[in-house]
Amino acid sequence: MSSLTKYEDEQVRKIREWKGKEPSVVSKKFGKVVTPVNWLVQKVIPPAAIRGAIDAANSTGKWLSDTGDIKRNGKISEIRELRDKDLELSDKLTDSVHNWAIGMATVEGAATGFGGILLIAVDIPAIVTLAMRTIHKIGLCYGYESLDENDNQFILGILAASGANSVAEKVAALTTLRSIEVTIAKQTWKAMAEKAAEQQISKEGAIIAIKNLAKQIGINITKRKALQAIPIIGALVGGFVNGWYIKDIGWAAHRAFQERWLIDNQKILEI
Repeated sequence: MSSLTKYEDEQVRKIREWKGKEPSVVSKKFGKVVTPVNWLVQKVIPPAAIRGAIDAANSTGKWLSDTGDIKRNGKISEIRELRDKDLELSDKLTDSVHNWAIGMATVEGAATGFGGILLIAVDIPAIVTLAMRTIHKIGLCYGYESLDENDNQFILGILAASGANSVAEKVAALTTLRSIEVTIAKQTWKAMAEKAAEQQISKEGAIIAIKNLAKQIGINITKRKALQAIPIIGALVGGFVNGWYIKDIGWAAHRAFQERWLIDNQKILEI
């Protein structure tokens, strides 16, 4: 194992703190405020709509994650170089991506929030797509491109961790992320070629996983979006709600990819 720098040691502490932090939507006071309009939002945002948004957003988010600015700002020719370059550099690149995404989410949320309940159905696909784009783009900052099914599952695992509605859901998501990290670390190109069929997630299993994730994300977004359903108030809080959601998404991606980078560079075993 390589020794940690002072900066890396500080990030390990922050990753540990993030893992132990209770999901922000768990707040009992927040739950009491939004309960009266939760049922209305659930009518407008059925689970099937969330599943569709996730399916479409993952590929769209990846497609929208251009690499030009990261290569330019990181002074690299290939994204892969960031995997073992410098954690502090990757964090700085991530801050830029994260702040941009929060800004975009705030503008989009304010625009759709003006329409209250009527535009929530339009807002959901947009914010989920931005969430997936943010995760993919932050991954690029650490040198990770989504190239296969395991990478895809890691992305969805981050979405699950950031959209947890309870400590138990967050722990389950983090456990899944660690399992995927181990799987990826053990893979070789030869093993991937020989065991592709064995390692590939079945279509049935993938459908079940997406359904469960969609249900979890649906509950999480409903809690956040409830106040946006109220006319006038929706226009005021729409931007805040979307910015808050993308902020949570960004920090989840930030910490997950930091840990993956530290493990891959043999700085730590796990946190």
